[in-house]
Amino acid sequence: MKGKTSNIFMFILMGLLILGLAGFGVSSFGGSNSQVASVGDTEITVTDYGRALQNQLRSAAQQSGRAVPMAEARQIGLDRQVLAQLVNTAAIDNEAAKMGISVGDERVAERVQQIPAFSGLNGAFDREAYTFTLQSSGLTPEQFEARIRNEAARNLLQNAVAGALRVPETYTETLFDFIGARRDFTWAVLAAEDVTLDIPEPTDSDLQAHHEANAAEFTLPETREITYVLLSPEMMLDEVAPSEADLRQAYDAAASIYQRPERRLIDRLVFNSDSEAAEALAAITDGSQDFDALLAARGLSLDDVDQGEVTRADLEDEVAEAVFGLTQTGVVGPLPSPLGPALYRVNALLAAQITSFEEAREELTATLAGDAARRAVADEIEALDDLLAGGATLEELAADTPAELGSLSLAAGSTEGIAAYPEVQEAVQSLRDGDFPEISILDDGGVFALRLDGITPPRLQPLEEIRDTVAEHWRAAQIDAALMTEAEALAERLRAGESFAALGLTPRVEDALTREAFIEETPPSLVTEVFALDATDAVALVPGNGAVYLAQLDGILPPDDADPDAEFLQGVLGQSINQGLVEDIFTAYATALQIEAGITINQAAIDAVQAQFP
Repeated sequence: MKGKTSNIFMFILMGLLILGLAGFGVSSFGGSNSQVASVGDTEITVTDYGRALQNQLRSAAQQSGRAVPMAEARQIGLDRQVLAQLVNTAAIDNEAAKMGISVGDERVAERVQQIPAFSGLNGAFDREAYTFTLQSSGLTPEQFEARIRNEAARNLLQNAVAGALRVPETYTETLFDFIGARRDFTWAVLAAEDVTLDIPEPTDSDLQAHHEANAAEFTLPETREITYVLLSPEMMLDEVAPSEADLRQAYDAAASIYQRPERRLIDRLVFNSDSEAAEALAAITDGSQDFDALLAARGLSLDDVDQGEVTRADLEDEVAEAVFGLTQTGVVGPLPSPLGPALYRVNALLAAQITSFEEAREELTATLAGDAARRAVADEIEALDDLLAGGATLEELAADTPAELGSLSLAAGSTEGIAAYPEVQEAVQSLRDGDFPEISILDDGGVFALRLDGITPPRLQPLEEIRDTVAEHWRAAQIDAALMTEAEALAERLRAGESFAALGLTPRVEDALTREAFIEETPPSLVTEVFALDATDAVALVPGNGAVYLAQLDGILPPDDADPDAEFLQGVLGQSINQGLVEDIFTAYATALQIEAGITINQAAIDAVQAQFP
């Protein structure tokens, strides 16, 4: 827990430092509503909430590959997650303050000096870099050091509450024995073609009885009849075709994408002198040492020397000439660098990638038109809302706006037409009789509104309408029953000592399979059923795929201690279980602190912060 929690604030800070709070002005959250919430005497400021919310939105954008608007963030609960995390932290800080837990200036200074972003070129703490970086993030040294002090005090309290908790080894060993257990078994498949089946044609009474006994199979689900209006970006494309000038401007703006110069992937290893660098290059050239060995000898990793993807313009002329003069991967140097003489290793040669305007035209057109179409839809939302608020019907809405009218009969899980949108599926199922149509936004930028016209309850289809379907279902059931009867007889003979081959079955042997094993062309439950057997020679019968699978247990084996992954798995299990226990205990503790101290929420301030985000 300590390792996980002690760096939470540092990770958040580093994210802020790296991203530079681009486009995020701390001063924009001033005013009379200086806090969004408080726990006891500890406040959560609008600035703290704004930063945390922006971090969460950026994280969501990285995961989804697109910007996440505030409206969508609220729908999926990101704003509530941020507030809950801040309230939880504030509760711990409040309790630490009440108990008088704190750390001294020396400890704070030590933590500050350990943060790489505050280091100079020589790797040591640099006061100017410290001040400049904090100013870029909208923080003063006093504010930052107060946060470091609070974070350290919070860690002390967290460690005191849950740091010493340990799950008994017996518990971990029991789980490991369960997960790592193995089985030897033999199995075979009994299919319809392997037995003689005499299935007569079903009589009317047979079908009637089967229809009644399996009513759920022949019952249509509840359906909802809806009328809708839909306005999607695709429907606006004809009205927003980009001009030639717009396409040219977009092409020029995306020059880094469409006109990529020749590049190299390089590493840079710096030395104290030209002679040291030359000596290292000589060792690489004669094969007595390679570049990776040089790194290892100096305690460096690839991350320490990786310069990424560079162009000629990224390098000084002398370095560029040598690096780009190579016709294959290799090492060049000694060459100058801002830190001293260096060897440069070229790991890959990337050719120039030039996409002409004509080649990019189709992509640019789609991008610009798509963006314009989404803006055009957004421009219609206010008019659509006003019409609905004025009492307009969906039919009138479609007549007076670009939105299109439609109707569907939909069951739960339907993906027909407009129901292909998950937002529509959810909205359809939540509709109630008399609900007033409202404009809702789709993930692709479209909008829609729904009206519930009626609900048809689940209904059993009459036998007369589905006689052929019932007959086919009846025959399949008869075959399954006959196969199971035959399989049960064969299983008794297996238990009595006869072999699979003697029974006319083709045996397949599996050795030392674990619970996670998967056997192709068998039901997923086959391995599960084998592990449910508690004695060798026991037999499991597993129906599936129109056949019955017979599996006889040959051996019960413990986890493989010789498996190189076994020790690792035990360690991971222990850490995971222990971490889960610690988190559960500490969550309960934090919740109790919140209840005891009391929570105050300033919704107006929260709304004001959220209004700053698009």
